[in-house]
Amino acid sequence: MRYSLGFGKTKIEFDINQKNIYKELVPNKIEDTEEILKGAAEVKRAMENPYGSPRLRNIVKKGEKVVIVTSDITRPMPSKIVLPIVVDELNEAGIPDEDVTVVFALGSHRGHTEDEKRYIVGDEIYNRIRCIDSDTKDYVFLGYTKSNNTPVYIFREVAEADRRICLGNIEYHYFAGYSGGAKAIMPGVSTRDAIQQNHSRMVEDGARAGNIKTNPVRQDIDEVANFVPIDFIVNVVLNEKKEIIKAVAGHYIKAHRAGCSFLDSMYKVKIGKGADIVIVSPGGYPKDINLYQAQKALDNAKHAVRKGGIIILAASCKEGLGEKVFERWMLNAKSPQDMMENIQKNFELGGHKAAAIAMVLQNADIYLVSELEDDFVRDIFMKPFKDVQSALCKAYEVLGKDSDVILMPYGGSTLPYVEED
Repeated sequence: MRYSLGFGKTKIEFDINQKNIYKELVPNKIEDTEEILKGAAEVKRAMENPYGSPRLRNIVKKGEKVVIVTSDITRPMPSKIVLPIVVDELNEAGIPDEDVTVVFALGSHRGHTEDEKRYIVGDEIYNRIRCIDSDTKDYVFLGYTKSNNTPVYIFREVAEADRRICLGNIEYHYFAGYSGGAKAIMPGVSTRDAIQQNHSRMVEDGARAGNIKTNPVRQDIDEVANFVPIDFIVNVVLNEKKEIIKAVAGHYIKAHRAGCSFLDSMYKVKIGKGADIVIVSPGGYPKDINLYQAQKALDNAKHAVRKGGIIILAASCKEGLGEKVFERWMLNAKSPQDMMENIQKNFELGGHKAAAIAMVLQNADIYLVSELEDDFVRDIFMKPFKDVQSALCKAYEVLGKDSDVILMPYGGSTLPYVEED
């Protein structure tokens, strides 16, 4: 059968025998007797029915300065759909456009061009509202968290605003459990030192995708809101077409957890066993813009492959590795084991994703289908291929032509887990 996966802004196709396919991991069907709203209509519904909070219009007051924190260009968050709805409600409450600032939560990522800012928010908002990147050099120190003694350094524009509204999309995060919620603040508008301290807990057992109750990283993140209050959130869950299928609004914990529960019902998929071969795509642009972002899909795929198996990762990586420290760790390591030992001795933000890839390589080979140069891919301990077909043929050659295959077309969103007897 002919099969296609998202690859950059296009598709990459290959042939696979039906008898080899053990499972295709796609979102669960959500059964709902009510009419399912999507897109802007669903966002409006959520804002009219907030969790654990008054409506936004009843929170803000005329004369207050409002900051809306939203995702940067590496995230699939559809800000251009959500922002106009949020701004309209602020206007209805007496907040004029000039008292609103949109802040792009860069975390440790690069800054945006003006064209990228316009692309993220859309022409209407860009022309009406001041839109700026967070700046790790302009911050306010607010104290330390109890959970991990993490320093709370917050971008000044956010820390000094009268009201803070956080936007985001909810998907699985390989050590914070889930994205969304207070993650817009930590790591979104925090400094590199603060992010590094928080992320250092990724090596603990509870720091894994789909876990939130006992997740030390998430506990630390949520505690930051005690220092810089989050007045309202609007989070969305996207389907495989990147459409808004669910929106939650209101209290930064209660609304977020409701969104996480919906995500589980949609994207947490049971499998009976690990497969010999897993073919995974992050889902295309922007999730595969670089390896730093594509790593999320790779980390989910590790739960679907057997020990000694092969993961075929189809990710454009048009912008290379995507982060300087990550690149240094990947290129300077003598072996995957070297990265794992180093991260335990000297945690460094950026190096943490290299160590996560090293953990995958402990149990499976990675065949990378990308736009990167072959020698470069070999230098980062992966095997290079220009198309999935040739990678699959090589995997059959190594593991046998009868090898079973799991397909993960939305690897960054779909979390496989093995059913227990």
